[in-house]
Amino acid sequence: MALSGLDIFKLLPKTNCKDCGFPTCLAFAMQLAAGKIELEKCPHVSEQAKSSLSEASQPPILGVEIGIAEEKFRIGEETVLFRHERTFVNQNAFAVAINDDDPAKIEEDIKKINELKYERVGHILKVDAIAIVNNSNDKTIFLEAAKKAGTLTKKPLILVCQNTEILAEAARALKDLKPLLCGANPSNSDAVLEICKETGCPVVVSGKDFVETGEIVEKFKASGIKNIVLKIGSDNLKENFSNQVLLRRAAIKKKVRTFGYPTIVFPNLMTSDPLKEAAIASIFVAKYAGIIVISNTDYENILPLLIYRQNIYTDPRQPMQVVEKIYEIGNPDKDSPILITTNFSLTYFIVSGEVENSKIPAWLLVMNVEGQSVLTAWASGKFIPEEIAKFVKKSGIEEKTAKKEIIIPGYVAQLKGEIEDELPGWSIIVGPREAGEIAKFLKNFKH
Repeated sequence: MALSGLDIFKLLPKTNCKDCGFPTCLAFAMQLAAGKIELEKCPHVSEQAKSSLSEASQPPILGVEIGIAEEKFRIGEETVLFRHERTFVNQNAFAVAINDDDPAKIEEDIKKINELKYERVGHILKVDAIAIVNNSNDKTIFLEAAKKAGTLTKKPLILVCQNTEILAEAARALKDLKPLLCGANPSNSDAVLEICKETGCPVVVSGKDFVETGEIVEKFKASGIKNIVLKIGSDNLKENFSNQVLLRRAAIKKKVRTFGYPTIVFPNLMTSDPLKEAAIASIFVAKYAGIIVISNTDYENILPLLIYRQNIYTDPRQPMQVVEKIYEIGNPDKDSPILITTNFSLTYFIVSGEVENSKIPAWLLVMNVEGQSVLTAWASGKFIPEEIAKFVKKSGIEEKTAKKEIIIPGYVAQLKGEIEDELPGWSIIVGPREAGEIAKFLKNFKH
């Protein structure tokens, strides 16, 4: 049973020292009871209190780590229903399902998954895991496929197999990689429990409904197994969506610890249409799957999902931004035009895209204004002549170009004279107001 804020307050030092970031110990206790902060935020709590508060200090949805080394990922630890309340913590993991009975395709698919990387606003977008599915129901074939995957990729593995004898062999062979075992159900839960105890691997617990799933979860918890992922019901879109919402609400609103675990869904089993599968997967990005298993990594299917996930799992209180630096577009030289803009990601991608479309090599100076657009940054005192001049001087652009002309956004044309005062010897050119006019402007620009 979760402790109330007053129960927690009684165990705190009651110094009101504010070292935790809250004005009083009672305020801290209320936040801890709501699962919005961690107990470690209080530097003065006693070891005895830590022991008593261990349950209250856990997030309503426990974290589960899958895999090892640099490719491992963590799911769970969420504390809110909606991202505008606070940011979501650990982004969903995308896993690609590969059947064990096609050896040639296994190598081909894993190579493609390993190479799949997209860079966007300084982040690398990629697939997180590989699910090896025991489609053959043959121990030798499944073991060979699982072992091959373990050698061909560093990405975490999900072993999808209902035959406990086969699953046990694969788990023992790959236990050092900490694969996710999928899975335990009412008919095999005792056997899978023993496999988890032996190997220490995380496990998917599944049942036809909440009651059945809850009984298996409690059995695993009583045996000391904490790395649990939930799957409730059949592979049906409507049922799965409803269950994801109910699970999240039960864990966060009702503090039901039995269902306070991340989940896994299988859009690849809900349809045979790849585009429909991607649409279904997008639903579970927002609500509220921990792992989403898909069937392929075709560009038109996976890239929108990766970008959508990135947008959902950024902090809504912080604008998306790119790194402040000089971006080279089209191999510019010392006579190429120089443009300047802000580091709001949308601004950067639109402006850089239009410069690329012009086919004219250019230098694009991207200035850090904490992720704000040009007009917002100007209004807030961040994109102003003094700051622009400081950035230009420290950017190193003078070492790369013989020209001393900078094209500024048309929306801040009124800054032209002041920037010239701050940058003696430089000419300030007023560019177009709309990004769509950049290509035409650059083609007509005399340089």
